[in-house]
Amino acid sequence: MQASEIWGERWINNALPMARTYMEVACRKQSLVCLAADRKTMAGLNELLDQVGPYLAALKTHVDLIDDWSVESWEAFCTKAKSMDLLIFEDRKFADIGKISRDQMSGVYNIRQWADLVTAHLISGQDIVDGLQAGWNDVGRNGGVLLLAQMSSRGNLLSPDYTDTVVKTGSIHDGVFGFIGNGSKPDDLKILREKVGQGKLIWTPGVNIAIGDGEMGQRYGAPDEAIRAGSDCIIVGSGIHKSEDPAKSAKSYAEISWKALLDRR
Repeated sequence: MQASEIWGERWINNALPMARTYMEVACRKQSLVCLAADRKTMAGLNELLDQVGPYLAALKTHVDLIDDWSVESWEAFCTKAKSMDLLIFEDRKFADIGKISRDQMSGVYNIRQWADLVTAHLISGQDIVDGLQAGWNDVGRNGGVLLLAQMSSRGNLLSPDYTDTVVKTGSIHDGVFGFIGNGSKPDDLKILREKVGQGKLIWTPGVNIAIGDGEMGQRYGAPDEAIRAGSDCIIVGSGIHKSEDPAKSAKSYAEISWKALLDRR
């Protein structure tokens, strides 16, 4: 089946090129899994990527957490990820004004050159999206911004009113790829999907096959429930990289997520 058939209204209503790119990748890989690659060395990242890359649609990074980062090693890592047909998602959570955010896309890490997606808070206003998109435009690339509408960590300050404002503003902005929702609470996620409609994607952390409480206030919900509730990509960390067999776990998440998408159609 074609991506347009599988994704239906999501495909029809998403004008941002990167949104359709993701939907096509998900169909080719038969996976709605983004790995939160929480490793602190390049060797660890590469080892993990070699193990689980075939079962992922995207890779979520925190480039500034890598202890032995270098331009050359990161370029090689990104090239490998691209060869595995993965989108690279830098979870930077930008929060500054548009001009500064544009400048932050360059700098020593040159995020604009290798990241397909980034996260941002809307606390500084919608100009932040323009700034981030300008960063990609500066190097002739397309990208997408995921706005944080919900968080899965206990005690976070993203109130329902704030979420509504983020959704209202982001839903009409051409540079917004979609929103980060809370995968640990399917009922809240359903409400978010109703507010977002079909024009933007929703990606969700807070999912794990082993549902319940995680470390430092993190909570987990079932991955298939998140997708049926409206998530278009599940962001999985410890459920894969801390398992005894990361490849086997990644394959399981891929199969669960793909089946849930087909069931949702």
